[in-house]
Amino acid sequence: MNRWHTYRDILQHGLWRNNPALVALLGLCPLLAVSNSVVNSLGLGLATTAALVLSNTAISLLRRFIAREIRLPLFVLIIASIVTAIDLAMNAYFHGLHQILGIFIPLIVTNCAIIGRAEAYASKQPVDRALLDGLAMGLGFTLALVALGAVREVVGTGRLLNRADLLFGDAARDWTVPVFEDYGGCLLAVLPPGAFIGLGLLVAVKNLVDARARRRQTAAQTGPQFQITRPRPDEA
Repeated sequence: MNRWHTYRDILQHGLWRNNPALVALLGLCPLLAVSNSVVNSLGLGLATTAALVLSNTAISLLRRFIAREIRLPLFVLIIASIVTAIDLAMNAYFHGLHQILGIFIPLIVTNCAIIGRAEAYASKQPVDRALLDGLAMGLGFTLALVALGAVREVVGTGRLLNRADLLFGDAARDWTVPVFEDYGGCLLAVLPPGAFIGLGLLVAVKNLVDARARRRQTAAQTGPQFQITRPRPDEA
């Protein structure tokens, strides 16, 4: 297979076909806990993407030196080291956002998507593919997280990009977009039940899109169907 076709398949696999949040349903604890706004969702999504890219790359580079019998403890050790560095960096450069996300940044270590990609893919593939797989999976997780955060923030508060300065600096203080004027808000959307409802709706939308795409593909492969009718005896 052409190398670029392989890269395209890896991207499609992570972004859509096997999206870790909408298909594999991995990492749901932080996804549901912090997705009450776009900024929180984007911050956690980017941290998770960085952890996936760096851990996949490191494990792919070291895969020939890791004994099979101790691979999982070593994978966890590598991932924990990378997440610790990300946690310290966020605390230094995005302190306000780090305080809001709290324990869910260190908990990236326990995200099943990261250890799953390390075991199933990065430990068996060259560096370029492992890096791209981590990037695709991370971006797929981030897109699902941001979509859920946007839905919950708009329905819950009637605004979008509230407190964008936590991630983008003081220049983003005025980035808040009022979507609904004189909107009283919906408390359910920003509470935990709203996270489950929003995620269920996103999964349902993805399943509908996939089902429609399969029907179109089937129709294109089979072509138009012609029905042969025989004349009735009284018409012969």
